[in-house]
Amino acid sequence: MVSVVHSGGILGINGYIVDVECGISSGLPSFDTVGLPDTAVKESKERVTSTIESMGFDFPLGKVTINLAPSNIKKEGSGFDLPIALAVLNCAERVKINDISEYIFIGELSLRGELRPVNGVLPMVIGAWKNGFKKVILPLDNAKEAAVVKDMEVYGASNMHEVLAHLGGEALLSREDPNGFWLDSIMRTYDCDFSDVKGQENVKRGLEIAAAGGHNCIMVGTPGSGKTMLAQRLPTILPDLSFEEALSVTKIHSIAGILPKDIPFISTRPFRSPHHTVSTMSLTGGGRIPRPGEVSLAHNGVLFLDELPEFKKTALEILRQPLEDGEVTISRVNATITYPCNFMLVAAMNPCPCGYFGDKVRHCTCSPAQIHRYLSKISGPLLDRVDLHIHVQPVAYSDLACKAESETSESIKKRVNNARKMQLERYKDIGIYSNANLSSKHLEIYCKLGSTEQAILEAAFKRLGLSARAYSRIIKVARTIADLAGEENINYTHIAEAVQYRSLDRKFFEA
Repeated sequence: MVSVVHSGGILGINGYIVDVECGISSGLPSFDTVGLPDTAVKESKERVTSTIESMGFDFPLGKVTINLAPSNIKKEGSGFDLPIALAVLNCAERVKINDISEYIFIGELSLRGELRPVNGVLPMVIGAWKNGFKKVILPLDNAKEAAVVKDMEVYGASNMHEVLAHLGGEALLSREDPNGFWLDSIMRTYDCDFSDVKGQENVKRGLEIAAAGGHNCIMVGTPGSGKTMLAQRLPTILPDLSFEEALSVTKIHSIAGILPKDIPFISTRPFRSPHHTVSTMSLTGGGRIPRPGEVSLAHNGVLFLDELPEFKKTALEILRQPLEDGEVTISRVNATITYPCNFMLVAAMNPCPCGYFGDKVRHCTCSPAQIHRYLSKISGPLLDRVDLHIHVQPVAYSDLACKAESETSESIKKRVNNARKMQLERYKDIGIYSNANLSSKHLEIYCKLGSTEQAILEAAFKRLGLSARAYSRIIKVARTIADLAGEENINYTHIAEAVQYRSLDRKFFEA
Protein backbone atom coordinates (compact mmCIF):
# COMPACT_ATOMS: atom_id res chain seq x y z
CA MET A 1 0.00 0.00 0.00
CA VAL A 2 1.17 3.52 -0.82
CA SER A 3 -0.18 6.63 0.88
CA VAL A 4 0.06 10.11 -0.68
CA VAL A 5 -0.17 13.37 1.27
CA HIS A 6 0.24 16.77 -0.38
CA SER A 7 2.58 19.48 0.88
CA GLY A 8 4.42 22.48 -0.53
CA GLY A 9 7.95 23.60 -1.33
CA ILE A 10 9.61 26.82 -2.43
CA LEU A 11 11.65 27.55 -5.54
CA GLY A 12 12.81 31.17 -5.56
CA ILE A 13 9.80 33.15 -4.35
CA ASN A 14 7.24 30.76 -5.81
CA GLY A 15 5.66 27.75 -4.17
CA TYR A 16 5.04 24.37 -5.77
CA ILE A 17 3.24 21.18 -4.78
CA VAL A 18 5.19 18.32 -3.25
CA ASP A 19 3.61 14.87 -3.12
CA VAL A 20 4.77 13.04 0.00
CA GLU A 21 4.50 9.33 -0.84
CA CYS A 22 4.92 6.63 1.79
CA GLY A 23 5.42 2.94 1.09
CA ILE A 24 5.94 0.19 3.67
CA SER A 25 7.43 -3.14 2.58
CA SER A 26 8.73 -6.21 4.33
CA GLY A 27 12.35 -6.34 5.35
CA LEU A 28 14.64 -5.07 8.06
CA PRO A 29 13.22 -2.00 9.85
CA SER A 30 14.44 1.17 8.20
CA PHE A 31 13.27 4.70 7.40
CA ASP A 32 14.57 6.20 4.16
CA THR A 33 13.69 9.53 2.54
CA VAL A 34 14.35 10.06 -1.17
CA GLY A 35 13.58 12.85 -3.63
CA LEU A 36 16.60 15.14 -3.09
CA PRO A 37 16.01 15.92 0.62
CA ASP A 38 18.39 18.27 2.42
CA THR A 39 19.72 17.61 5.94
CA ALA A 40 16.67 19.09 7.70
CA VAL A 41 14.35 16.87 5.68
CA LYS A 42 16.45 13.77 6.32
CA GLU A 43 16.38 14.49 10.06
CA SER A 44 12.57 14.54 10.00
CA LYS A 45 12.53 10.75 10.44
CA GLU A 46 13.68 11.20 14.05
CA ARG A 47 11.02 13.81 14.79
CA VAL A 48 8.29 11.80 13.04
CA THR A 49 9.24 8.57 14.78
CA SER A 50 9.22 10.23 18.20
CA THR A 51 5.90 11.99 17.48
CA ILE A 52 4.15 8.76 16.43
CA GLU A 53 5.41 6.85 19.46
CA SER A 54 4.61 9.73 21.88
CA MET A 55 1.00 9.62 20.65
CA GLY A 56 0.72 5.98 21.64
CA PHE A 57 0.98 4.42 18.17
CA ASP A 58 3.35 1.62 17.27
CA PHE A 59 5.76 2.71 14.57
CA PRO A 60 5.30 0.32 11.62
CA LEU A 61 7.81 -2.48 11.35
CA GLY A 62 9.49 -3.04 8.01
CA LYS A 63 11.06 -0.85 5.42
CA VAL A 64 9.47 2.63 5.37
CA THR A 65 10.27 4.67 2.27
CA ILE A 66 9.29 8.30 1.86
CA ASN A 67 9.45 9.81 -1.63
CA LEU A 68 9.18 13.57 -2.15
CA ALA A 69 7.95 14.23 -5.67
CA PRO A 70 8.94 15.80 -7.98
CA SER A 71 12.27 14.14 -7.35
CA ASN A 72 14.35 16.49 -9.50
CA ILE A 73 13.95 19.53 -7.19
CA LYS A 74 15.88 19.74 -3.93
CA LYS A 75 13.60 19.81 -0.88
CA GLU A 76 14.60 22.09 1.97
CA GLY A 77 13.42 22.87 5.48
CA SER A 78 11.47 21.17 8.24
CA GLY A 79 7.98 21.86 6.89
CA PHE A 80 7.60 18.29 5.61
CA ASP A 81 7.42 16.76 9.11
CA LEU A 82 3.62 16.92 9.34
CA PRO A 83 2.83 15.46 5.90
CA ILE A 84 5.43 12.71 6.38
CA ALA A 85 3.91 11.72 9.73
CA LEU A 86 0.42 11.66 8.23
CA ALA A 87 1.61 9.62 5.27
CA VAL A 88 3.21 7.02 7.57
CA LEU A 89 0.14 6.76 9.83
CA ASN A 90 -2.22 6.54 6.87
CA CYS A 91 -0.10 3.95 5.06
CA ALA A 92 0.20 1.80 8.21
CA GLU A 93 -3.55 2.22 8.85
CA ARG A 94 -2.89 3.36 12.39
CA VAL A 95 -5.60 6.04 12.29
CA LYS A 96 -8.89 6.68 10.57
CA ILE A 97 -8.44 9.55 8.12
CA ASN A 98 -11.13 10.84 5.81
CA ASP A 99 -10.35 12.04 2.30
CA ILE A 100 -7.28 14.29 2.48
CA SER A 101 -6.67 14.78 -1.22
CA GLU A 102 -8.00 18.35 -1.12
CA TYR A 103 -5.67 19.40 1.70
CA ILE A 104 -2.04 20.42 1.78
CA PHE A 105 -0.10 20.02 5.02
CA ILE A 106 2.84 22.11 6.23
CA GLY A 107 4.59 22.11 9.58
CA GLU A 108 7.52 21.10 11.75
CA LEU A 109 6.99 18.62 14.57
CA SER A 110 8.53 18.56 17.99
CA LEU A 111 9.39 15.22 19.61
CA ARG A 112 6.08 15.39 21.48
CA GLY A 113 3.99 16.13 18.39
CA GLU A 114 3.64 19.89 18.79
CA LEU A 115 3.48 21.92 15.59
CA ARG A 116 6.11 24.60 15.14
CA PRO A 117 6.05 27.43 12.55
CA VAL A 118 8.12 27.31 9.36
CA ASN A 119 9.35 29.90 6.87
CA GLY A 120 7.86 30.56 3.46
CA VAL A 121 4.26 29.60 4.20
CA LEU A 122 2.68 32.36 2.10
CA PRO A 123 4.28 31.43 -1.26
CA MET A 124 3.56 27.75 -0.58
CA VAL A 125 -0.12 28.43 0.06
CA ILE A 126 -0.34 30.66 -3.01
CA GLY A 127 1.25 27.87 -5.06
CA ALA A 128 -1.27 25.38 -3.66
CA TRP A 129 -4.20 27.68 -4.52
CA LYS A 130 -2.92 28.06 -8.07
CA ASN A 131 -2.82 24.27 -8.34
CA GLY A 132 -6.46 23.89 -7.33
CA PHE A 133 -6.17 23.14 -3.62
CA LYS A 134 -8.70 24.77 -1.32
CA LYS A 135 -7.67 23.71 2.19
CA VAL A 136 -4.46 23.85 4.20
CA ILE A 137 -3.54 22.66 7.70
CA LEU A 138 -0.44 24.16 9.26
CA PRO A 139 0.99 25.44 12.59
CA LEU A 140 -1.21 27.90 14.44
CA ASP A 141 1.55 30.55 14.38
CA ASN A 142 1.54 30.46 10.56
CA ALA A 143 -2.25 30.61 10.19
CA LYS A 144 -2.63 34.40 9.91
CA GLU A 145 0.08 34.59 7.29
CA ALA A 146 -1.54 31.84 5.19
CA ALA A 147 -5.01 33.41 5.57
CA VAL A 148 -3.89 36.31 3.37
CA VAL A 149 -4.93 33.98 0.51
CA LYS A 150 -8.65 34.55 0.97
CA ASP A 151 -9.80 31.74 -1.31
CA MET A 152 -8.08 29.11 0.86
CA GLU A 153 -9.59 27.48 3.92
CA VAL A 154 -6.79 27.85 6.46
CA TYR A 155 -6.78 25.73 9.61
CA GLY A 156 -4.19 26.31 12.30
CA ALA A 157 -3.31 23.48 14.70
CA SER A 158 -1.20 23.39 17.85
CA ASN A 159 -0.27 19.72 17.75
CA MET A 160 -0.65 16.44 15.91
CA HIS A 161 -3.62 15.35 18.05
CA GLU A 162 -5.69 18.31 16.78
CA VAL A 163 -4.81 17.50 13.17
CA LEU A 164 -5.88 13.86 13.51
CA ALA A 165 -9.07 14.83 15.33
CA HIS A 166 -9.97 17.21 12.52
CA LEU A 167 -9.24 14.72 9.77
CA GLY A 168 -11.18 12.02 11.59
CA GLY A 169 -14.19 14.29 12.03
CA GLU A 170 -14.00 14.14 15.84
CA ALA A 171 -13.17 17.80 16.60
CA LEU A 172 -12.94 20.24 13.72
CA LEU A 173 -10.33 22.96 13.71
CA SER A 174 -11.42 26.60 13.52
CA ARG A 175 -10.95 28.27 10.19
CA GLU A 176 -8.70 31.32 10.29
CA ASP A 177 -10.59 34.50 9.38
CA PRO A 178 -8.83 36.39 6.56
CA ASN A 179 -10.89 39.57 6.86
CA GLY A 180 -9.22 42.80 7.88
CA PHE A 181 -5.55 41.87 7.42
CA TRP A 182 -4.95 44.42 4.67
CA LEU A 183 -6.60 47.26 6.57
CA ASP A 184 -5.04 46.37 9.91
CA SER A 185 -1.55 46.15 8.49
CA ILE A 186 -1.54 49.66 7.03
CA MET A 187 -2.27 51.24 10.41
CA ARG A 188 1.35 52.01 11.20
CA THR A 189 2.86 55.04 12.86
CA TYR A 190 6.46 56.21 12.82
CA ASP A 191 8.58 57.51 15.66
CA CYS A 192 10.21 60.11 13.43
CA ASP A 193 8.96 62.81 11.06
CA PHE A 194 10.37 65.25 8.53
CA SER A 195 9.16 68.07 10.77
CA ASP A 196 12.04 67.12 13.11
CA VAL A 197 14.57 68.26 10.50
CA LYS A 198 15.64 71.89 10.71
CA GLY A 199 16.55 73.53 7.41
CA GLN A 200 17.85 71.32 4.59
CA GLU A 201 14.94 72.26 2.33
CA ASN A 202 16.88 71.32 -0.81
CA VAL A 203 17.57 67.83 0.56
CA LYS A 204 13.93 67.35 1.56
CA ARG A 205 12.94 68.34 -1.96
CA GLY A 206 15.39 65.84 -3.45
CA LEU A 207 14.12 63.01 -1.24
CA GLU A 208 10.53 63.91 -2.10
CA ILE A 209 11.35 63.56 -5.80
CA ALA A 210 13.14 60.27 -5.15
CA ALA A 211 10.16 58.89 -3.20
CA ALA A 212 7.62 60.04 -5.79
CA GLY A 213 9.41 58.43 -8.74
CA GLY A 214 11.29 55.54 -7.09
CA HIS A 215 14.63 57.11 -8.02
CA ASN A 216 18.06 56.19 -6.66
CA CYS A 217 19.82 59.03 -4.86
CA ILE A 218 23.06 59.80 -3.06
CA MET A 219 23.63 62.46 -0.40
CA VAL A 220 27.11 63.96 -0.12
CA GLY A 221 27.93 66.24 2.77
CA THR A 222 30.05 66.91 5.81
CA PRO A 223 29.64 64.96 9.09
CA GLY A 224 26.72 66.12 11.18
CA SER A 225 24.84 67.71 8.30
CA GLY A 226 21.90 65.33 8.76
CA LYS A 227 22.32 62.77 5.97
CA THR A 228 21.47 59.74 8.10
CA MET A 229 18.69 61.56 9.93
CA LEU A 230 17.05 62.50 6.64
CA ALA A 231 17.39 58.99 5.21
CA GLN A 232 15.79 57.46 8.33
CA ARG A 233 12.74 59.64 7.75
CA LEU A 234 12.36 58.62 4.13
CA PRO A 235 9.94 55.72 4.94
CA THR A 236 7.48 58.26 6.35
CA ILE A 237 6.91 59.77 2.88
CA LEU A 238 7.16 56.69 0.68
CA PRO A 239 4.02 56.06 -1.41
CA ASP A 240 1.53 53.42 -0.32
CA LEU A 241 2.11 49.92 -1.62
CA SER A 242 -0.36 48.42 -4.03
CA PHE A 243 -1.74 44.99 -3.06
CA GLU A 244 0.40 43.25 -5.70
CA GLU A 245 3.57 44.99 -4.48
CA ALA A 246 2.78 44.19 -0.84
CA LEU A 247 2.16 40.53 -1.68
CA SER A 248 5.55 40.27 -3.38
CA VAL A 249 7.30 41.89 -0.39
CA THR A 250 5.53 39.61 2.08
CA LYS A 251 6.51 36.50 0.15
CA ILE A 252 10.21 37.44 0.23
CA HIS A 253 10.16 38.25 3.95
CA SER A 254 8.30 35.01 4.65
CA ILE A 255 10.93 32.97 2.82
CA ALA A 256 13.72 34.78 4.69
CA GLY A 257 12.01 34.05 8.01
CA ILE A 258 11.82 37.69 9.12
CA LEU A 259 8.08 38.22 8.78
CA PRO A 260 6.91 39.67 12.13
CA LYS A 261 4.71 37.26 14.05
CA ASP A 262 2.00 39.88 14.62
CA ILE A 263 2.09 41.27 11.06
CA PRO A 264 0.91 38.59 8.61
CA PHE A 265 0.98 40.96 5.66
CA ILE A 266 3.54 43.71 5.01
CA SER A 267 1.94 46.80 3.51
CA THR A 268 4.62 49.40 4.20
CA ARG A 269 7.65 49.71 1.98
CA PRO A 270 10.76 47.97 3.36
CA PHE A 271 13.70 50.05 4.56
CA ARG A 272 16.91 48.04 4.81
CA SER A 273 20.12 49.56 6.17
CA PRO A 274 22.94 46.97 6.24
CA HIS A 275 26.24 47.77 7.96
CA HIS A 276 29.19 48.59 5.72
CA THR A 277 30.88 45.32 6.71
CA VAL A 278 28.16 43.33 4.90
CA SER A 279 29.45 40.61 2.57
CA THR A 280 28.57 40.40 -1.10
CA MET A 281 26.57 37.23 -0.46
CA SER A 282 24.55 38.85 2.32
CA LEU A 283 23.88 41.81 0.06
CA THR A 284 22.71 39.98 -3.05
CA GLY A 285 21.66 36.63 -1.57
CA GLY A 286 23.07 33.14 -1.89
CA GLY A 287 24.52 30.52 0.38
CA ARG A 288 24.55 26.73 0.12
CA ILE A 289 20.79 26.93 0.41
CA PRO A 290 20.06 30.16 -1.51
CA ARG A 291 18.27 32.80 0.52
CA PRO A 292 17.24 36.37 -0.36
CA GLY A 293 19.85 39.04 0.30
CA GLU A 294 19.44 42.66 1.38
CA VAL A 295 18.67 43.81 -2.17
CA SER A 296 15.70 41.43 -2.33
CA LEU A 297 14.55 42.21 1.21
CA ALA A 298 14.42 45.85 0.05
CA HIS A 299 12.22 44.92 -2.94
CA ASN A 300 9.63 47.67 -3.58
CA GLY A 301 11.33 49.69 -0.86
CA VAL A 302 14.63 51.33 0.06
CA LEU A 303 18.17 50.00 0.44
CA PHE A 304 20.09 52.60 2.47
CA LEU A 305 23.88 52.41 2.41
CA ASP A 306 25.39 54.79 4.95
CA GLU A 307 29.08 55.72 4.59
CA LEU A 308 29.06 54.38 1.05
CA PRO A 309 32.86 54.38 0.41
CA GLU A 310 33.38 52.21 3.50
CA PHE A 311 31.61 49.27 1.82
CA LYS A 312 33.76 46.72 0.05
CA LYS A 313 34.22 47.67 -3.57
CA THR A 314 33.18 44.18 -4.69
CA ALA A 315 29.93 44.57 -2.74
CA LEU A 316 29.20 47.92 -4.38
CA GLU A 317 30.02 46.76 -7.90
CA ILE A 318 27.78 43.73 -7.57
CA LEU A 319 24.86 46.14 -7.16
CA ARG A 320 25.15 47.35 -10.74
CA GLN A 321 23.24 44.54 -12.41
CA PRO A 322 20.42 44.33 -9.80
CA LEU A 323 19.94 48.09 -10.11
CA GLU A 324 19.59 47.75 -13.87
CA ASP A 325 17.58 44.52 -14.10
CA GLY A 326 15.44 44.66 -10.95
CA GLU A 327 16.25 41.03 -10.16
CA VAL A 328 19.16 38.90 -9.01
CA THR A 329 19.86 35.35 -10.17
CA ILE A 330 21.65 32.83 -7.94
CA SER A 331 23.01 29.74 -9.69
CA ARG A 332 23.73 26.54 -7.80
CA VAL A 333 24.29 22.93 -8.86
CA ASN A 334 20.74 21.85 -8.07
CA ALA A 335 18.84 24.94 -9.19
CA THR A 336 18.99 28.47 -10.53
CA ILE A 337 16.87 30.84 -8.47
CA THR A 338 15.82 34.38 -9.34
CA TYR A 339 14.72 36.84 -6.65
CA PRO A 340 13.13 40.21 -7.48
CA CYS A 341 14.98 43.31 -6.22
CA ASN A 342 13.29 46.40 -7.61
CA PHE A 343 14.52 48.79 -4.91
CA MET A 344 15.47 52.42 -4.40
CA LEU A 345 19.16 52.84 -3.61
CA VAL A 346 19.70 55.66 -1.15
CA ALA A 347 23.32 56.30 -0.16
CA ALA A 348 25.14 58.76 2.07
CA MET A 349 28.81 59.66 2.12
CA ASN A 350 31.34 62.26 3.13
CA PRO A 351 33.22 64.13 0.39
CA CYS A 352 36.62 62.98 1.73
CA PRO A 353 38.15 60.83 4.51
CA CYS A 354 38.12 63.64 7.09
CA GLY A 355 34.73 64.77 5.85
CA TYR A 356 35.34 68.49 5.37
CA PHE A 357 36.38 68.83 1.76
CA GLY A 358 34.54 71.85 0.36
CA ASP A 359 33.41 73.06 3.79
CA LYS A 360 33.45 76.86 4.14
CA VAL A 361 34.26 76.82 7.87
CA ARG A 362 36.39 73.81 8.72
CA HIS A 363 39.59 73.05 6.88
CA CYS A 364 40.05 69.75 5.07
CA THR A 365 43.21 67.90 6.17
CA CYS A 366 43.22 65.33 3.36
CA SER A 367 45.74 65.34 0.55
CA PRO A 368 44.52 65.28 -3.08
CA ALA A 369 45.72 61.68 -3.34
CA GLN A 370 43.70 60.67 -0.26
CA ILE A 371 40.57 62.37 -1.61
CA HIS A 372 41.00 60.73 -5.00
CA ARG A 373 41.55 57.31 -3.43
CA TYR A 374 38.51 57.76 -1.20
CA LEU A 375 36.18 58.86 -3.99
CA SER A 376 37.49 56.29 -6.45
CA LYS A 377 35.81 53.60 -4.34
CA ILE A 378 32.59 54.76 -6.00
CA SER A 379 32.97 53.77 -9.62
CA GLY A 380 31.58 55.75 -12.52
CA PRO A 381 29.26 52.95 -13.69
CA LEU A 382 27.68 52.68 -10.24
CA LEU A 383 27.32 56.46 -9.89
CA ASP A 384 25.81 56.54 -13.36
CA ARG A 385 22.92 54.43 -12.06
CA VAL A 386 22.06 56.97 -9.37
CA ASP A 387 19.45 59.48 -10.51
CA LEU A 388 19.86 62.26 -7.96
CA HIS A 389 23.10 63.55 -6.42
CA ILE A 390 22.21 65.78 -3.49
CA HIS A 391 24.68 68.13 -1.83
CA VAL A 392 23.95 68.36 1.91
CA GLN A 393 25.23 71.59 3.44
CA PRO A 394 25.88 71.99 7.18
CA VAL A 395 22.84 73.25 9.06
CA ALA A 396 22.99 76.99 9.79
CA TYR A 397 22.51 78.22 13.36
CA SER A 398 19.55 80.32 12.28
CA ASP A 399 17.78 77.16 11.11
CA LEU A 400 18.51 75.32 14.36
CA ALA A 401 17.28 78.24 16.47
CA CYS A 402 14.17 78.80 14.36
CA LYS A 403 10.95 77.98 16.24
CA ALA A 404 8.76 77.77 13.15
CA GLU A 405 7.36 74.32 12.44
CA SER A 406 8.75 72.47 9.43
CA GLU A 407 6.56 70.66 6.94
CA THR A 408 5.35 67.30 8.23
CA SER A 409 5.85 63.93 6.57
CA GLU A 410 2.09 63.61 6.19
CA SER A 411 1.81 66.66 3.93
CA ILE A 412 4.84 65.60 1.87
CA LYS A 413 3.43 62.10 1.50
CA LYS A 414 0.17 63.47 0.11
CA ARG A 415 2.09 65.02 -2.79
CA VAL A 416 4.10 61.82 -3.24
CA ASN A 417 0.95 59.70 -3.34
CA ASN A 418 -0.71 62.04 -5.83
CA ALA A 419 2.33 61.85 -8.11
CA ARG A 420 2.46 58.07 -7.85
CA LYS A 421 -1.25 57.80 -8.66
CA MET A 422 -0.61 59.72 -11.86
CA GLN A 423 2.15 57.25 -12.75
CA LEU A 424 0.01 54.20 -11.98
CA GLU A 425 -2.76 55.54 -14.19
CA ARG A 426 -0.36 56.47 -16.98
CA TYR A 427 1.44 53.12 -17.03
CA LYS A 428 -1.45 50.79 -16.15
CA ASP A 429 -1.31 49.10 -19.55
CA ILE A 430 2.44 48.35 -19.48
CA GLY A 431 2.84 47.01 -15.93
CA ILE A 432 5.09 49.79 -14.59
CA TYR A 433 4.64 51.29 -11.13
CA SER A 434 7.01 54.28 -11.19
CA ASN A 435 8.95 56.61 -13.47
CA ALA A 436 12.25 55.03 -12.44
CA ASN A 437 11.24 51.81 -14.24
CA LEU A 438 10.70 53.42 -17.62
CA SER A 439 12.70 51.92 -20.48
CA SER A 440 14.16 53.83 -23.43
CA LYS A 441 11.22 53.06 -25.70
CA HIS A 442 8.81 54.29 -23.02
CA LEU A 443 10.65 57.61 -22.73
CA GLU A 444 9.78 58.42 -26.30
CA ILE A 445 6.09 57.84 -25.57
CA TYR A 446 5.59 59.31 -22.10
CA CYS A 447 8.41 61.86 -21.79
CA LYS A 448 8.29 63.96 -24.94
CA LEU A 449 10.42 67.12 -24.86
CA GLY A 450 10.03 70.40 -26.70
CA SER A 451 12.82 72.31 -28.44
CA THR A 452 13.59 74.45 -25.37
CA GLU A 453 13.85 71.40 -23.13
CA GLN A 454 16.05 69.62 -25.67
CA ALA A 455 18.38 72.64 -25.82
CA ILE A 456 18.79 72.72 -22.02
CA LEU A 457 19.43 68.99 -21.92
CA GLU A 458 21.95 69.15 -24.77
CA ALA A 459 23.91 71.92 -23.05
CA ALA A 460 24.05 69.94 -19.80
CA PHE A 461 25.01 66.75 -21.63
CA LYS A 462 28.03 68.43 -23.24
CA ARG A 463 29.09 70.48 -20.20
CA LEU A 464 28.92 67.61 -17.68
CA GLY A 465 30.05 64.87 -20.06
CA LEU A 466 27.03 62.75 -19.27
CA SER A 467 26.51 59.20 -20.51
CA ALA A 468 23.48 57.92 -22.39
CA ARG A 469 22.25 56.33 -19.16
CA ALA A 470 22.53 59.64 -17.29
CA TYR A 471 20.65 61.34 -20.14
CA SER A 472 17.67 59.01 -19.75
CA ARG A 473 17.73 59.31 -15.97
CA ILE A 474 17.52 63.09 -16.15
CA ILE A 475 14.40 62.75 -18.28
CA LYS A 476 12.88 60.28 -15.79
CA VAL A 477 13.55 62.66 -12.90
CA ALA A 478 12.04 65.54 -14.89
CA ARG A 479 8.97 63.38 -15.49
CA THR A 480 8.62 62.91 -11.71
CA ILE A 481 9.06 66.62 -11.02
CA ALA A 482 6.29 67.33 -13.52
CA ASP A 483 4.07 64.75 -11.79
CA LEU A 484 4.66 66.41 -8.40
CA ALA A 485 3.56 69.67 -9.99
CA GLY A 486 0.48 67.95 -11.38
CA GLU A 487 1.46 68.70 -14.98
CA GLU A 488 1.11 66.29 -17.86
CA ASN A 489 3.92 67.73 -20.00
CA ILE A 490 7.57 68.19 -19.09
CA ASN A 491 8.68 71.82 -19.42
CA TYR A 492 12.05 73.55 -19.19
CA THR A 493 11.80 74.20 -15.41
CA HIS A 494 11.44 70.48 -14.76
CA ILE A 495 14.45 69.69 -16.96
CA ALA A 496 16.52 72.41 -15.32
CA GLU A 497 15.79 71.12 -11.83
CA ALA A 498 16.54 67.54 -12.87
CA VAL A 499 19.89 68.60 -14.40
CA GLN A 500 21.05 70.30 -11.22
CA TYR A 501 20.79 66.98 -9.41
CA ARG A 502 23.63 65.69 -11.63
CA SER A 503 25.98 68.56 -10.80
CA LEU A 504 27.76 66.64 -8.04
CA ASP A 505 29.37 64.47 -10.70
CA ARG A 506 31.65 67.32 -11.63
CA LYS A 507 31.86 69.22 -8.35
CA PHE A 508 33.07 66.35 -6.17
CA PHE A 509 34.14 63.42 -8.30
CA GLU A 510 36.35 65.47 -10.61
CA ALA A 511 37.82 67.66 -7.89
